[in-house]
This record gives sequence, C-alpha cells and structure tokens, in this order.
Amino acid sequence: MTLFDVYPLNNITITKALGSNVWDENGVQYLDMYGGHAVISIGHTHPHWVKRIEEQLEKIAFYSNSIIIPIQAQLAEKLGKVSGKEDYHLFLCNSGTEANENALKLASFHNGKKKVIAFSKSFHGRTSLAVAATDNPSIVAPVNETDNIIFLPFNDEAALTSCFEKHGNEISSVIIEGIQGVGGIILANTSFLQLIRTLCDKHNAVYIADSVQCGYGRSGQFFAHDYAGVNADIYSMAKGMGNGFPIGGILIAPHIKAKYGLLGTTFGGNHLACAAALAVLEVIEKDGLINHAKELGAYIIEELKGIEGIKNVRGRGLMIGFDVPEELKDLKKTLLTEFKVFTGEAKPNVIRLLPSLALTKEHADEFLKALKAAITLLKAK
Repeated sequence: MTLFDVYPLNNITITKALGSNVWDENGVQYLDMYGGHAVISIGHTHPHWVKRIEEQLEKIAFYSNSIIIPIQAQLAEKLGKVSGKEDYHLFLCNSGTEANENALKLASFHNGKKKVIAFSKSFHGRTSLAVAATDNPSIVAPVNETDNIIFLPFNDEAALTSCFEKHGNEISSVIIEGIQGVGGIILANTSFLQLIRTLCDKHNAVYIADSVQCGYGRSGQFFAHDYAGVNADIYSMAKGMGNGFPIGGILIAPHIKAKYGLLGTTFGGNHLACAAALAVLEVIEKDGLINHAKELGAYIIEELKGIEGIKNVRGRGLMIGFDVPEELKDLKKTLLTEFKVFTGEAKPNVIRLLPSLALTKEHADEFLKALKAAITLLKAK
C-alpha cells in the first residue's frame, strides 16, 4: 500500500523540533517561520506542553463524552479568561474545518435559515459546507455544491448591505476570517466587521468569526476580529489551539442555546487534546505571548518594508505577508534550499510568515538576514 498522493512535498524529512527550529534526518537545522500552517503557537515540543501531555497520558488518554471530563471544564474556564470571552460557551471538536462546520450548522439551527454569506478568497476548510463556503472551486466536489452560499467581495460594504437588503430574511450567517490566510494575508477592515455585526443584529443572522488561522493570539489580539471592537456570535478555532495536537472548537455566545443532540463528537475534547490545549493557554498567559507577537510582528513588518524587491508588506502580529515580483518567484524555494528557512505561500505570489508566537528577536533577525541574502542571490542570476 502507498499513500494517496494529494500534496506536493519538499524532499525533507524532519525528525526533531524545538522552539522555532527543526532538524532533518541528516542533522541539518532549519528556522521555522511557518509553524506548520500556523499550528505551532508556543514553540515546537515546548517542555510544559510535553509534560502536560505525558502526565495526562499516564492517567487516561480517552473516554467518550458520555461521562464527566473535568479537564474540559478547566479548558473552558482558562480559555474564557485568556480570550476575554468568559460568558461564552465552548464546544470542542478536532479540527478547523469541523469547527466551521459546527458553527454554520449551529447558526442554522438557531435561526432556522439556510443562506450563508462568505467572501472572495475565503478558506474555511475542506469538508461539506465549510468547503462550499471556500472560494476555490477546484477543491469543491460536485456533492459539496449548494446554492445556499452567497459569495461577496471581501471588504465591500456596499455589496454586503445590498445583499442583506435583498435576502436578509433568508441569511442564516456570515462567515469571515479576521485576516485571510490562504487568501494571501488580507486584513478585514474594522468598519467591515462592524457592519457585519450591525447587519446580523438587524436581520437575525449569526456572525461567525473564523479564527482558525488568525486566532489564538497570532494577530496580537486573541482573535484578529477583536481589533474591530465588536463581538461575534461564534468564534471557530483550531491550529494554534493545541500546538500540534489535533483539537478545534467553537466559542458560542450565550444567546445561542444548547440542547441535547444539537452537536456531537467522538474524539472532540478528549483528555489528551484538552491537556495540550491547557498547556498552550498556560504558556501564552505566563509568557505574555499575545503582546510579544504584537510587538515582534510590528518590528518584522517595519523591517520588511525597508527591504528592496518585495512589495505590499501587510499583516498583524505574527501573521505577515508580502508580494513577490516575477523576478523573485523562486524566493520561497531559495529560502528553504539555500538558507534553511521554512516559509509559507499563498498563490500566486505571496509569501506568508506564521511562526511560533514565542519567536525570538534573534530568530527574526536571522530570518531578515536570510531574506536579504536570498533576494540578492536571485537578482544576481
């Protein structure tokens, strides 16, 4: 048997990781400025995270949600405190796409409506309704296609207002990333998020803040949506939530009521996942990583703006992107192969930086030095 070939792979095997560095099977060290799709929030194999999981593993690794699992309540309490959403409720699942599926489903249960507003360049996952609300037809299978999704231009207030005027009584929810990740590090305007809040209130629709990639402190706020100063009805989370251990969840505003059978999961909120997630929040809180991400991210963005050759530097905190001109189209590859630095990309010409929130200034400077050298090397060819 062989693996189902769905990913183009770099010819690298990583066998060890610590902090913001990883090592391949030959002992070659790399700087990780991508965090495995924004997953590594507190650093690879953080000792507190490892200890939390090991201690839990020695007690119990799994039992179903048919019993009381106290560590779930501990996670909910800590998450409420660190996120500032203490009056919200938590439903736990396993991934970002599951979080968005449950958010969209719960919204429809809540108001009995079907239509969902999503936006150009959005990415919400690869399952059923989440992928239908993702603006990439190539990953939407025929069985996923539905006329319940309305795609609108991102940050277009006139289009959003007009859509609600025409279809307000049909719209169940609006789902939006506070900063689009796969879409190319595109920031949602503060006024646009505020308008979503106003229109959802007016038309009994649910505002879903997709925070799978831009949440968990990455932007310098716990949720990137928080920059707008308004609360969403549901926040979806995953990626940085477990620092590599699979876990996802949704935070649900108190006016959305629970009942038995509404949502369910086998593995969501299992003992090990909750231990990993608690460790992440404890380190974020203890080490002040949200403010650190904000300050270090501002430094990196300012330094990037001074580098000749790259364009349109943008982002918040440690969620940063910039455009790469045609002459530097091999920049990501060159950084990896010649300078041993992992970065991400967004098609067709964006480099994405999504490092650990515990990235040091020394590592940031190491990256900036490598970037300048890679640009010089490519220009010389």
